Amino acid sequence: MSNLQASYTKILSLLHEIEPEDYFLNQIRLPRMTDKELIALNLAAESLGIDSERYLFKRIPTVLANKIERSVYNRRKRRLAHKMGQLQQKIAALIIPSESYHLIDSMPLEVCKLSRSRRTKICQEVPDSTPDYGYCAAQKAHYFGYKMHAVCTLQGVVKAFDLTPASTHDIHYLNDVQHQFEHCILVGDKGYLSHHYQHDLFETRHIELQTPKRRNQKDFTAFSPLLRKARKRIETLFSQLCDQFMVRRNYAKSFHGYASRILSKITALTLIQWLNKKEGRNINNLKGVIS
Repeated sequence: MSNLQASYTKILSLLHEIEPEDYFLNQIRLPRMTDKELIALNLAAESLGIDSERYLFKRIPTVLANKIERSVYNRRKRRLAHKMGQLQQKIAALIIPSESYHLIDSMPLEVCKLSRSRRTKICQEVPDSTPDYGYCAAQKAHYFGYKMHAVCTLQGVVKAFDLTPASTHDIHYLNDVQHQFEHCILVGDKGYLSHHYQHDLFETRHIELQTPKRRNQKDFTAFSPLLRKARKRIETLFSQLCDQFMVRRNYAKSFHGYASRILSKITALTLIQWLNKKEGRNINNLKGVIS
């Protein structure tokens, strides 16, 4: 049995534990591969670092290849993105049901090199979701693409995330956080420093926003060493998404396809964390093969 088939079988059994239904799309003729099986195959591929559908269908076991064609797989995977997001939230709640502290940060996602940005047609189908130019202070480089915003627990479990054009300032994501969290402490970097947003979050949702202060501020106080150390967890999480799940590698042509790829990788990461917890391992040991 190949690693892909073993991972697929294991992931499908895990999905059976949290989702009793097999079909999630309204289809007149039920396909041979159920929607749950398709999601399991997608997550198995992502967990093994197979993010190319062409390569996936070269390695896919015969028993699965006879159930679905590559073009149909791609279309159905995009249509199932909403359901995959729901499964990711269910799994995250199983790992960490509730948490008082959350970490917030963003990372750049380049869709193509700057030299190609003026002629590229990637993700250009809808004006509101087109990529644009941004600057990454950590890498000290300009890029063309998107910015991924995420909120995770102190253990590194993603609780919420979103994609915005690269030029969007980090602080605007707090408008979304305001509708997703309450009664917690949110730890961010200097990009989220705003007295207005801090006051608004606390007054409306009782969210205490903790960020380092600039040295030239009148009320400057040193940032807590414990919070500074804890904030590195989300940076490590982004590194794992880049290194193991290749989140910055892009094969998509539409924004819907691009967003579903990012969602698949985050869901696969969360699923591995859940499996590690069930088997008594460190949830962030992501290198082990699911089998």
